[in-house]
Amino acid sequence: MRTLDIDAGQHSQPSTDWRPAAKFDVHLTKREIEVLALISQGYSNKEAADALYVSKRTVDFHLNNVYPKLKAKNRIQAFRVAVLHGLLPPEPV
Repeated sequence: MRTLDIDAGQHSQPSTDWRPAAKFDVHLTKREIEVLALISQGYSNKEAADALYVSKRTVDFHLNNVYPKLKAKNRIQAFRVAVLHGLLPPEPV
């Protein structure tokens, strides 16, 4: 069995500065970013639609456009790729 050496005296603090990563050659529309931001905050597609005053089908449409652009298979992957490449902040603002 392996053990993990952890120096109890040195804990790294998470950075409070959010800076986009290196340039990512993907263009998301303003609405796609809005939809992805709401989804990343835990909104269902229907809740996001209500918040944006559009139909659920419109939110589905935007997400279906976002996935291939980010090479993601689902909302979690899309959010992680968007954060990694600076398209969204790591935490909701």
